[in-house]
Order: sequence, then C-alpha cells, then structure tokens
Amino acid sequence: MTAVLTSLALGLLMAAVWRDVATRLIPDSLCLALLLVALALRLPSGWMATLGSLGAALLLFCALFCLAMGGLLGGGDVKLAGAFAAALPPSMVWDFLVSTILAGGLLGIGYIAAARVAPHPEAGSSLLRRVLAVEAWRIRRRAPLPYAVAIAAGGALVLLGQQGM
Repeated sequence: MTAVLTSLALGLLMAAVWRDVATRLIPDSLCLALLLVALALRLPSGWMATLGSLGAALLLFCALFCLAMGGLLGGGDVKLAGAFAAALPPSMVWDFLVSTILAGGLLGIGYIAAARVAPHPEAGSSLLRRVLAVEAWRIRRRAPLPYAVAIAAGGALVLLGQQGM
C-alpha cells in the first residue's frame, strides 16, 4: 500500500510540475489531493506521528507564506510544499526544504544559462510545442521560475530516500 501511495504522491507532484510550467498556476484541488495522500502515507505510523507531520507541515506552510507575502514565492508553491511536507516525519521536513532549495538553485542556474541560448521555437499545434514555445519566451524575458519543479525534485529525493528506493 505504501508503494501505491508513494507513486500517487509522486504522480501528483508531476502533475503540479506540468501545470506550473504550462500556466504558472498550481490548482488548489491538486494540493488538497496531495495533502490527503500525504496523510494516508503517515497513518500507518500512528495518529500521533500523523499529527506531528501535519504540525511540521503547517509550520513550513507558515514560514513559506511569509516569503510569499514578500513576493519571493508563489502561493501555489507554498500550498504544494506544505501539502507534501505532511507526507514526511517532522525530522525530515528540513531535509525536504534543503533538497528543494538546492534543486531550486540548479533550476535557476539552468534558466540563466538557457536565457543566453534559448531558441525561438514555433508554437505548433500540439500542447507540448505550445508550452515549450511559451517557456522559451519566459526564459528569454527572465520570468519567474516554475518552482514546483524544485519542490517536486526535492520532495522526490527525500520521499524515495525515506522509502529506501
């Protein structure tokens, strides 16, 4: 059951990445679904452990909300990180945060490098080609990063590491 829930959590993270790259929006329903899966992942550890994880996730949410109020992070990113953090024991939330920050740094370096060499792709008729064309345009004008990419990378590293994968 844990493998199924882990796969579902990772799938929801990937859906958030796709939506964030395509639209720079992360739906509330996706964050809520991730929170429910996260809590289901923690329930086998007992109610107290689940409540501890929920408390740690709430603390992370509040800290990231302060960053969002300063314009440093998007609201969807705050909700996504908070929802995912509920899947982890409280002691691993710091690992998740550090992994996400490092992934965000790599994402930023990639975007800076890509801004110099970003091609001008034609939009085309497929959804993927349109998203790639818009993303290349965003890179060239140095638009905000789709931080769900970093959150998903950091989350996947920590979650898979916790599962021993």
